[in-house]
Amino acid sequence: MNTGSNRESNESATSASPESAGSTPTDAATTADAAEEQHVSKAPAFIRARRGLHLSWQVGVFVVGLAVIVAGIAMLVLPGPGWVAIFAGLFIWATEFAWAQVVLRWTKRKVSEAAQKALDPKVRRRNIILTSVGLVIAGVLIGFYLWKYGLTLPWHVKK
Repeated sequence: MNTGSNRESNESATSASPESAGSTPTDAATTADAAEEQHVSKAPAFIRARRGLHLSWQVGVFVVGLAVIVAGIAMLVLPGPGWVAIFAGLFIWATEFAWAQVVLRWTKRKVSEAAQKALDPKVRRRNIILTSVGLVIAGVLIGFYLWKYGLTLPWHVKK
């Protein structure tokens, strides 16, 4: 386990290795820092100092995060910002749990990839064409209904 006390010697050894021929010592240090970075609880210091209190804090954070995620899942079918609530619950969990930080980072990366893919001109053109075709079909169906029945609501149409 590297505690960072010999970081300078590791950086010089890393920068001299053939794998990092194109990287600078600063890049190697950043990579090493990222690999060694441990998850630190966002709880106040006096809570982290006491094991039982910290465990209670983590249980509370888990319950609150779970409640927000369950509400988000419910809002996927009910009115409300479901995905926003689910991501908020993950963010709450990520303040205390390293596994939630990993899931949140993975989710952010996938959302960014999807956003970049949506900005691709070919995909945008396809989406615009599909939306236009859908709107034309909906317009034809609404026009047919209005021609056939007028402004009568569907449950008041006499057969």
